[in-house]
Amino acid sequence: MDLNADLGEGFGRWTLTDDEALLACVTSANVACGFHAGDASVMRRVCDAAAVNGVRIGAQVSYRDLAGFGRRSMDVPADELAAEVAYQIGALRVFAEAAGSTVSYVKPHGALYNRTVHDEEQAAAVVAGVGLAGGGLAVLGLPGSHLLTHASAAGLPAVEEAFADRAYTARGTLVPRGEPGAVVHDADDVVRRGVGMALDRAVTAVDGSRIPVEARSLCVHGDTPGAAALARRVRAALEDAGVRVEAFT
Repeated sequence: MDLNADLGEGFGRWTLTDDEALLACVTSANVACGFHAGDASVMRRVCDAAAVNGVRIGAQVSYRDLAGFGRRSMDVPADELAAEVAYQIGALRVFAEAAGSTVSYVKPHGALYNRTVHDEEQAAAVVAGVGLAGGGLAVLGLPGSHLLTHASAAGLPAVEEAFADRAYTARGTLVPRGEPGAVVHDADDVVRRGVGMALDRAVTAVDGSRIPVEARSLCVHGDTPGAAALARRVRAALEDAGVRVEAFT
């Protein structure tokens, strides 16, 4: 099982994620590319540290929404969205390659991630953006999403992920952040859910039902308070349960 987290979510003098601590325990880093967070200095610093730690670098692409942290859904024309996705990948690739690494995969952030679950046009635009940036990158997304369907159709590795610290609906989608209980705050519960998804391939939804979760990567959000300590606990629990924690790329 891969363990991923969102990193580089700072801007200028403002810092949100504890990048160095997270890079010591995750296997894949979803790096903000400047549209919801991150700037040139942040991207360079995170890529350098990821390369040193042997962590795979992924472009966490977003709607152009710094003020809303990429969590506001936007109706961006498909051609424009594809160009913006390619732009973000290209920006991150410069710093990844300068660090002696490369961009290995793409994962949408926030509202764009949720939109590509059910919006076929936006999902296709993200995949088109990956192609515009040169293709060949894995695409990380929610199982059953239009995003992964289009990625597979384009010949890209489609990688399913699960969320240890987010609540699920009975349909297998994430509970919207604006609703109560969308984020799981109890650390013990996060650890139990993470191990359960890895071993049982299932999780308990908000209505109490058990739903299947087929995933090759497990996410712990980097902007959660105490995220680094939580990620360390999740990784230790996975390894104690006999799960080999390694990057999917």
